[in-house]
Amino acid sequence: MKILIIEDEGPAFRRLENLILEQMPEAKIVGNPDAVESAIDWFKKNPHPDLIFCDIQLADGLSFEIFEKVAVQCPIIFTTAFDQYAIKAFKLNSVDYLLKPIDPKELRAAINKYRQMKIGMQVDISELKSLLQKENKEYKSRFMVKFGEKIQSVQTSETAFFFSEEKVTFLQTRSGRKYILDYTLDQLESMLDPKQFFRLNRKYIASFESITEIHTYSNSRLKIKLSDCGDNDILVSREKVGALKEWLDG
Repeated sequence: MKILIIEDEGPAFRRLENLILEQMPEAKIVGNPDAVESAIDWFKKNPHPDLIFCDIQLADGLSFEIFEKVAVQCPIIFTTAFDQYAIKAFKLNSVDYLLKPIDPKELRAAINKYRQMKIGMQVDISELKSLLQKENKEYKSRFMVKFGEKIQSVQTSETAFFFSEEKVTFLQTRSGRKYILDYTLDQLESMLDPKQFFRLNRKYIASFESITEIHTYSNSRLKIKLSDCGDNDILVSREKVGALKEWLDG
């Protein structure tokens, strides 16, 4: 069993090497290129291994660039310091990912999956890059609003929720102040950090802190109570309940 580890941090490489050899004593680590260019050069000069462990972010770029230039047929298990949201999305591509610091149990599960495969994985590099770009996206940190004859800036972090009323969009702060925005809720949804804000329904996008109560409701829906909000009929559809629970659970 020949394994290639692409990793640019010495301590991380040594730890992963030890964990792999604990799980697979028969394995042989055949190389450790530590950058995109050195990895491409390694593939040009060596037979391809049986399995690759590859860090996503290397010193000279993203490791995806390697696989855009080298036709790799063997399975790849990516390692990454990015958070659980990226991991869940990446797993949809039928490729295993391990979150650093690597948990031995997660490594064991990934190796067991590899052993059951028998054939190589097809890696959709364009999709992976897209997912990573979403994870690294910079979200709006403040909004310019009108206050009487004045214009001022409101920090996104001070926002309790956004809502739509009679085709007008409002921002409501944690202190209860309301401001009109020149964006629709659909536009706002792509501007806001999905870790901090959730689209409850057609009328509301709420921050985590603004949700004060959650009640079960008919037809498997949920009823939400927001701080300083007079609307007592904020409902989350049955189709969105699962996503909301996952978001709340972090």
